[in-house]
Amino acid sequence: MRTVLIIGATSAIAEATGRLYAQAGDKLFLLGRDGARLQAIAADLRLRGAASVDMTELDVQAIDWHDAALDAAWQYLGQVELVLLAHGVLPDQAVCEHSVQQTLQALSVNAVATIALMVSLGERLELQRHGCLAVIGSVAGDRGRASNYVYGSAKAAIEVFASGLRQRLQTKGVNVLLIKPGFVDTPMTRNFRKNALWSRPEKIAKGIAKAVEHRRSVVYLPGFWRVIMFVIRHIPEAVFKRIPL
Repeated sequence: MRTVLIIGATSAIAEATGRLYAQAGDKLFLLGRDGARLQAIAADLRLRGAASVDMTELDVQAIDWHDAALDAAWQYLGQVELVLLAHGVLPDQAVCEHSVQQTLQALSVNAVATIALMVSLGERLELQRHGCLAVIGSVAGDRGRASNYVYGSAKAAIEVFASGLRQRLQTKGVNVLLIKPGFVDTPMTRNFRKNALWSRPEKIAKGIAKAVEHRRSVVYLPGFWRVIMFVIRHIPEAVFKRIPL
């Protein structure tokens, strides 16, 4: 039986991943902003076979409350074997382009709050001397594109921070896994037109579980995104800036 902490547990990818660990009979603790939704997800995970599930509300932007929420998780789970950091919002790029406030709000949720949690989680896992911190980034962090560079900037910051944290903790028995999904069909992307590049949260969840098991450092999900983003990263800037992406 593993002990699993999921932060941002009401997101579609987090919920799908939680179901996999529940079906395996693991013990879970959920953190998220919507208490009613958390309770519904917790009840579902118990029915799916979780050894036990508990939860508490947390608005990740309330950084002063992070430690209390993490204390509750550690008290319930004991030694935490896996932390999945999965919260996030998809800002309206067009609005952000003309609003400092909206841009900073998006960066606060997607970068600042995430990095703050990574600091605290890294310290706790280092003291344990084992465990995995899995953080959901995005292929959007690989290169700034006109269509989503505010969101992409936040994910790029997370990637660099995760790289340094991984290097620091790898001698302590702790793995830091950066998860880089491509397009995922979730409530957050419900207004987007879908095509063959889009995946379901359940597929991403299976990829996450596999990457955790194999102690991967970085994983693109699905895997074909590694090739796509390799091409995008290597387009010369003189050409890239003229491509409508």
